[in-house]
Amino acid sequence: MSVALLSEHKSTSATEAEPAVAPVMIEIGRRARAAQRRLALAPAETKRAGLAAAAAAIRAAAPAILDANRADAEEARRNGQSESYIDRLLLDARRVEAIAAAVDEIAELPDPVGRVTARFERPNGLVIERVSTPLGVVGVIFESRPNVTADAGALCLKAGNAAILRSGSDSFRSAQAIAAAMATGLASAGLPAHAVQLVPTRDRAAVGLMLAGLDGAIDVIVPRGGKSLVARVQHEARVPVFAHLDGLNHVYVHGDADLDLARQVVLNSKMRRTSVCGAAETLLVDRAGAARLLAPLVATLLEAGCEVRGDAATAAADTRVKPAVDDDWRTEYLDAVISVRLVDGLDAAIDHIETYGSHHTDCIVTGDEPTAERFMAEVDSAIVLHNASTQFADGGEFGFGGEIGIATGRMHARGPVGTEQLTSFKYRVRGTGQTRP
Repeated sequence: MSVALLSEHKSTSATEAEPAVAPVMIEIGRRARAAQRRLALAPAETKRAGLAAAAAAIRAAAPAILDANRADAEEARRNGQSESYIDRLLLDARRVEAIAAAVDEIAELPDPVGRVTARFERPNGLVIERVSTPLGVVGVIFESRPNVTADAGALCLKAGNAAILRSGSDSFRSAQAIAAAMATGLASAGLPAHAVQLVPTRDRAAVGLMLAGLDGAIDVIVPRGGKSLVARVQHEARVPVFAHLDGLNHVYVHGDADLDLARQVVLNSKMRRTSVCGAAETLLVDRAGAARLLAPLVATLLEAGCEVRGDAATAAADTRVKPAVDDDWRTEYLDAVISVRLVDGLDAAIDHIETYGSHHTDCIVTGDEPTAERFMAEVDSAIVLHNASTQFADGGEFGFGGEIGIATGRMHARGPVGTEQLTSFKYRVRGTGQTRP
């Protein structure tokens, strides 16, 4: 995926631009920190009402949001962006309504703040509780999807966090319109308008300032975009990062799989929306079932308009298949393209996924429960599925009301990052005068 965020229209370097941008960014951080102190103490009902008002404001602002989005899409086309990239950028009335509906759904989620997750008493009489708390100020750096503006802002706020959002240049106008609507809604409900702020410049110096933490204002950074963006954030960030790597996802069809079920899962995993991070990019077919499974699965994909790049056995099964090269097994296409390979059983499938995968989402199609359980135990991905489409890799589908991203690391949060994952905890200790000898 190209990284629009890091190839801005301005030609000035980050060093040259920083003097102008830095005061604006530091003020954004100061406002976010002040807003977060209020949010941390906001009752659950106040946050719910604020998000409901934000959703209503997004609906009311739909004409302005769509106008802004049309301007973004026209500019992206002039800049030569691919149609799959533009699909991630485009909004219509249905998608704006989906954005508002997602905010409404987040509003109705249980409040994740203040939950007592453990309580125990020590022999000396001290009573210790572990209670969930907001993370603080969350910086989100994302690329083309304008809906991330609302998803990220709403999820952060529900968990008592303020959000500083930095959109990609291609979605800049759309994100501005959505963020402005949310601020209007939040303020109308008595919450700080600065709880959700969009960085008001395309200047790339703003990214570096966020990664440096804005003088201590930002507590965690969430990058949502391509590999280049995530690599830069991980390399430069001076604050903790929830890493979302590319979605190099696999479907492994075991030798005993039901053909109709396999067709259904494979086709939806690849073709429902090819541009989402949960889309399957590689199909692995067990050699033991190849005579029955391979040709029909390949034909199903080809007839749905998907380009198939395969190994020698796959190419021999259908003359329309293009020969795969080694890079195909490492490519997140985000398009109607899939690589297909025969593997010698479960161990070979797991080895392939471990070698080429991104630890995002992987699926097995099989009627054999022990085989499925082994796959799900041994494949070290954030999400593993049995007989279900990889496109369920989505916070909304998990019942989280949305997601700020799919974390593929192993620290703090993993998988869809929803409201619960946007909290930390503290210990409350109650005594009756105990002292330590």
